[in-house]
Amino acid sequence: MEFDRRTFLHLSGGACLPWLIPGVEAWAFDDPEKKQIDLASGLRERTLILVELQGGNDGLNTVIPLRDERYRELRPRIGLKANQVIELGSNLGMHSALKPLTEAWEADEASWILGLGYPEPNRSHFRSIEIWETGSDSDEELQEGWLTRMLKSQPDPERAAEGIVIGGGDAGPLYGTGLRVISMDDPEKFSQQARSVPEVARGNDARKALEHLLDVQDDIKKAAGIIEEKIESSPDHGVKFPRTRFGQRCQIAAEMVASGVPCPVIKLSIGGFDTHTNQLNRHTRLLTELADGLAALRKALVATGKWDRTLISTYSEFGRRARENGSEGTDHGTAAPHLLIGGMVKGGFSGKQPNLGRLVKDDLIHTTDYRRLYATIEQRWFGLKGRSEVSRGARPLEVIRKS
Repeated sequence: MEFDRRTFLHLSGGACLPWLIPGVEAWAFDDPEKKQIDLASGLRERTLILVELQGGNDGLNTVIPLRDERYRELRPRIGLKANQVIELGSNLGMHSALKPLTEAWEADEASWILGLGYPEPNRSHFRSIEIWETGSDSDEELQEGWLTRMLKSQPDPERAAEGIVIGGGDAGPLYGTGLRVISMDDPEKFSQQARSVPEVARGNDARKALEHLLDVQDDIKKAAGIIEEKIESSPDHGVKFPRTRFGQRCQIAAEMVASGVPCPVIKLSIGGFDTHTNQLNRHTRLLTELADGLAALRKALVATGKWDRTLISTYSEFGRRARENGSEGTDHGTAAPHLLIGGMVKGGFSGKQPNLGRLVKDDLIHTTDYRRLYATIEQRWFGLKGRSEVSRGARPLEVIRKS
């Protein structure tokens, strides 16, 4: 039985099934000292929190073109009324369920990136999320996530892991070889289960597969030790998080960042955005859960002095069709806005709202290539210059303040 570097090691216990992918060792560098200098500015000091909106979030009822009558024509039943929209300026508003985020918006710490998408869009959940998470063209298949390609060239032995996935979901942009990625529901249970794994003696005749699993076990124990030590000294943020599933995931993310767990990427997810039917009620509930969780996360990181070192970005496989369907919902679409929020974010809008008078089969035409968001994270946030392999030559957006 062959094992590759994507093999998952599951520890016993239903509540928490952590796994970790072995990464490149520090001695693989040609010039370790130089790499440490490169890492210091961004990858060691800053955290990216990715929030996957699973199912395809309806961007047109998230950021609403307030003065465009075509919006009402396309959505006579599910179009939001004036009292359901918070005006943000530039003839745009956001769903009133996102009200908890207005504090960040008014502090110029939130930016809506408009019209994100890619040419020749794919409307399959599986294929489109693969495109988003690998950073590929629509007719191209890449075998690694875009963050994997970025991080595996920048290994750091001081990290607990390259990525932490909280509360289920797959590795997404962290998928592939050469990274250590932990999946957990709760850091305390993760540490307890890591300690419960029995030690296995290594023999000279051990098979390659066994050696691999032993390496993974060692990495899990090391990561658990680092996380446990950091969490124990975590500062008290005094914030009460929502009791929703997503709210609890945000609380764990806050503990990780506030305590200084050395990991550059944390991934969260919230499901249910495939709103083919009864969208008004379902979408309102989902956006409320999202906004409540993110607002609490922001408060906790502000209270612990970590907000300026954190960037939160949403993403989803696609937006929804501009025209409503016959079930008071929307079908799979194309372009959509996404949110960047953080202490170093330049607030406002970036990009251009898609034109409702210029649709293709009732679908929006994207106005901002989604890889510009990745170039922004890679170059403006983490400070890695000229990594065109990841951002595919895309130009960064001017949405991050200079340190």
